[in-house]
Amino acid sequence: MLGVLHAVLTAAAAGDAVSLYAGFRAHSAVEGDDEFAYISEDRWAALDTMFARVEQVQLLIVLACAAVFITWFHRVRQRAGTLAPTGFRRGPGWAIGGWFVPVACLWLPYRIANEAWTVGLRGAKGPFWPLNLWWASFVGSILLGRYASVGYRRAEDLGPFLDAVTVGMVADALSIVAAGAAMFFAARLTRMLDDEGTPSGRR
Repeated sequence: MLGVLHAVLTAAAAGDAVSLYAGFRAHSAVEGDDEFAYISEDRWAALDTMFARVEQVQLLIVLACAAVFITWFHRVRQRAGTLAPTGFRRGPGWAIGGWFVPVACLWLPYRIANEAWTVGLRGAKGPFWPLNLWWASFVGSILLGRYASVGYRRAEDLGPFLDAVTVGMVADALSIVAAGAAMFFAARLTRMLDDEGTPSGRR
């Protein structure tokens, strides 16, 4: 399962890298100076087609990534729950449902992951930065991505369009960081819980 998860996260990072490249292409297509900047009609049409295709590919990758990650997340929650039944405030079903609750999805999965990480630490004082880095970059990329998407649709001239592209590029960069952090977090948490289940891990 972990290998499949790493594969889809790698694909997600690759999709974000392509989107980031599209953003650079948009900025490089600008002609003229600061007072009179413009993009030719041909380049604008090419950019519009490129952004549409990138968005379609990213959507497919994100759906696949979400399905695999949530499946892994639910299994990890079940595993941690067998090791520490009283270590969670919510039932294992929330490891799936928590992702689909409006607004609360920005913190519910984090709380569950935090509790599972705590179980894996076996009461020791350990670092939480893998979890925090993943979640901060993940949520940041989502919020900035939504903001950029709204900016694209509302842009009526070049300035606001390029501003939205820039925000989208930051979101893509954060998403790449989130994908890498998610790989490390998933591998670390899986190993921690596996160690917890062995006789030597129950010290």
